[in-house]
Amino acid sequence: MRYSTVSVNNVGLFIIAEVEEVCKRLMSHKGVEGVIIINQEGIPIKSTLEKNATIHHSAHLHQVAQKAKSTIREIDPQNELTFLRIRSNKHEILVAPGISYRIIYTVGI
Repeated sequence: MRYSTVSVNNVGLFIIAEVEEVCKRLMSHKGVEGVIIINQEGIPIKSTLEKNATIHHSAHLHQVAQKAKSTIREIDPQNELTFLRIRSNKHEILVAPGISYRIIYTVGI
């Protein structure tokens, strides 16, 4: 049996294509105002927001997601964060953690 290997470049291209598709799909939903996709270090990969807003939101929401993840683990080491939802009077921010990247999107209320 022959095994095929995927180079890092091909994996990177797959992730970029996947990120593009996720961004388009989320932006097509009613009320979605912006989408940011960050890597596990909190660095933006793709965003529909302005540059300054992207950097600001990415940094803060990455920290919040990390804190939520560690809090869940402290409460129950067998559990993990699957989704984070933050709601204010004007917006709802949703964070979906993944293996390669996190999806952050805002919805107007």
